[in-house]
Amino acid sequence: MLPIPAQYTAFLAAHGAFEGFIIGEGRPGYVALWPMAEITCNNADIQIQDCAPGFVAFAGDGGGEVLAFDASGAVFLLPLVGMEPQYAIKVADSFAELEARFEIAI
Repeated sequence: MLPIPAQYTAFLAAHGAFEGFIIGEGRPGYVALWPMAEITCNNADIQIQDCAPGFVAFAGDGGGEVLAFDASGAVFLLPLVGMEPQYAIKVADSFAELEARFEIAI
């Protein structure tokens, strides 16, 4: 499994697992972050290593897709049905870029 970016672990340590909407237009509209303790199990459950190697999922969008990091730390949406790397949609260059769009008072 790929390492989780430090930006993600720092956010969880400071704020906990965010669940809510994204400010502005664009995808994903909704995010439910997974606690660190659930990431390995959730990735095994969805068989991401077999279906979309090179990604590690860290959240859901509430609508049949997961948010996943690639090796560079960029954030992608992957469909749970038909999960393959060619269907990944880039939504942010980093977790910090995605986090800046969270509808949350920090």
